[in-house]
Amino acid sequence: MKNILLPTDFSKNSWNAINYAIQFFQNQKCNFYIMHINNESAAMTSGMPPNLDNKDRDAIQLKHSELKMRELIERIENLPLNRKRHNFYTLLEKSPFIDGIRKIIDQKEIDFIVMGTKGASSLEKIILGSNTADVLTKVKCNTLVIPENAMYIRPKEIALPTDFTLSHNLHILDPLSEILEEFNSALRILHISKYKEDLNKDQIQNRELLDEYFHQQQHSFHYSTESKVEIGIQNFVENRSINMICMVAKNINYFQKILFHSKVGSISYHTDIPFLVIHEKKESHE
Repeated sequence: MKNILLPTDFSKNSWNAINYAIQFFQNQKCNFYIMHINNESAAMTSGMPPNLDNKDRDAIQLKHSELKMRELIERIENLPLNRKRHNFYTLLEKSPFIDGIRKIIDQKEIDFIVMGTKGASSLEKIILGSNTADVLTKVKCNTLVIPENAMYIRPKEIALPTDFTLSHNLHILDPLSEILEEFNSALRILHISKYKEDLNKDQIQNRELLDEYFHQQQHSFHYSTESKVEIGIQNFVENRSINMICMVAKNINYFQKILFHSKVGSISYHTDIPFLVIHEKKESHE
């Protein structure tokens, strides 16, 4: 039984992530925890009279959140659900966003967070919304990020960008291996370098380790020379049928270049392609 956390702010992009998660885990036994976090910033922008005391403000906000949650559950009930395998629970929290996420991860032993992101706006050329970025960098839990334009497609090909400098135990990739097994997906391991040069001894050894680790799954290695990692990934996605991009959070170099550069330009994979960020599992969580 997998425990899946679905944070929602009741927006279009968070609904898209919920819809995607239900389809992605369609054949697996899952507890879905749909969580909405009320925080001070949300309260200040909800149109409530400014003279309300905190207790009244909290009560009004809670009532509003409960109503929105009921509407969301009714909407989910209209989806083609796997009712024998899927259980749904609702959670309303009042706390800072990251604190609330961490609390539920520990309490419910969450395996995956699935959350939406709005992508880049015309005014703010940013790749991720602040909540999504905070979760990826401050919460150690495997997270599947669903861009607002991403439609659920069975992942036939998954890209794994790597610089072949493994700063982690290979078992961190177990969730990716499970996905490859579940969907019979092909893994495309992509190395992008600024200059056309041979791999060094350590990189060759690490490539061999990856080759051995994924020996039971269909996989292949690909090489690209490009000045910027994100452009190399964009070209790779455009030239292949990539349905998901996977990254290891511990590989900070690649992780930041792929998701946290500020200029969007011709980069569009962040608006169309789901990306899975894998974290090292806490030792206390089995």
